[in-house]
Amino acid sequence: MGKRGEGWVAIQAVIFAAIFFAPRCCEGVFPLVVRIMGWSLFAASGLFATWAFVALGSNLTPFPKPVEGNQFVRNGPFGIVRHPIYTSVIFGSLGWSLGLSSWPGIGLSILLFLFFELKSRREERWLEELHEEYRNYKRSVHKIIPFLY
Repeated sequence: MGKRGEGWVAIQAVIFAAIFFAPRCCEGVFPLVVRIMGWSLFAASGLFATWAFVALGSNLTPFPKPVEGNQFVRNGPFGIVRHPIYTSVIFGSLGWSLGLSSWPGIGLSILLFLFFELKSRREERWLEELHEEYRNYKRSVHKIIPFLY
């Protein structure tokens, strides 16, 4: 998958495009309340991602391999989940799909969750090599879904 994980980013881009272009429901649309909840989830996910970008600062990279001279960040959204950007993208894609009444988009959002589960495993191996305290952090903070997983 490349020295920095370039293959992971390429696969991720394909899944994003599939979600973006996923067709809407064939038989009508989701109820208005579901679509509003979807767009609200999409917006909240954008805010959570922005918080994570700011918390990461110069550590931010699209690749799963941490940047050279990486600092271990565990404050802000990283105190809620270990991968807040993945969380944001998953819930944002789910919100997008609900807002557009897209069953295929919902299915692709589940695929995206599974993809990020695999990608995060590789990323966490690199983080454990760089930061001794990462193992303890893994035991105390959920991975992707706050309070659950």
